[in-house]
Amino acid sequence: MEVMRIHLFVSGRVQGVFFRAHTQEVAHQLGLVGWVKNLDDGRVEIVAEGEGADLQRLIDWCRHGPPGARVDDVEIFYEEPTHEFKSFEIRYGKW
Repeated sequence: MEVMRIHLFVSGRVQGVFFRAHTQEVAHQLGLVGWVKNLDDGRVEIVAEGEGADLQRLIDWCRHGPPGARVDDVEIFYEEPTHEFKSFEIRYGKW
């Protein structure tokens, strides 16, 4: 299994619609590790590591998000995996 890493910035109406909680649920279902958090500018930031096909499924899900969300854009950056995560968590505040 080749582990890959993505870093996403999701914009639109993505805060206040349980985007983080749903992202965490989807990531758990896909066996991904990493984190999701709200940004002060209204976007949601996601870092995830796992198999490429599972990361693509997360990206595909992020393009529409949970009910009530309106996704305008998903910026995708591919990075080297760090293998630092044990689970997928919701982060709060400044990290």
